[in-house]
Amino acid sequence: MNYKISDIEKSFEGKIVENLGNNDYVIKINDKDHQLRILNMDAKGIEFILDQQYHKAKYLETSTNEINLVIDHVPVTLNMNTHFDEVVFKNSGGGGSGGAQLALKSQIPGKVVSIAVAEGDSVKKGDVICTLESMKMQVAVKAHKDGVLKNLKIKEGATVAKGDVIADLE
Repeated sequence: MNYKISDIEKSFEGKIVENLGNNDYVIKINDKDHQLRILNMDAKGIEFILDQQYHKAKYLETSTNEINLVIDHVPVTLNMNTHFDEVVFKNSGGGGSGGAQLALKSQIPGKVVSIAVAEGDSVKKGDVICTLESMKMQVAVKAHKDGVLKNLKIKEGATVAKGDVIADLE
């Protein structure tokens, strides 16, 4: 994912390279590896150690493309430059090699905020199936092909993990 911090013209790309277990990760930021340990994470914020330095981030408010934080007592607004909906759509089967894949899968963990369709509904590629909330961001999960919705496997208020099947499209 690419992020841009307001008032700073630089942007950076970060991703998890390896999950070492016990909340320890190797992350890559702009092609440089860093050690990350998450100490505590809840709806209010996150405490973590990055390269042996303690940091605390408090969430203030979030929209789909922007998050306001206070990191180590410094207010920061992050603008997320990637098109998160497009990434989720592509990785849930959209933009792939045709209609071979039946299962629509979640590419992020999250809570099911709303469901826009019911079993038996006909959907077109790109139609919103449900909305997930992950890390205080709402993300639309869209149909990866035209078809009829079968085996809807989610309910409002339930949580899904990355890779969980949301529904089958036939």
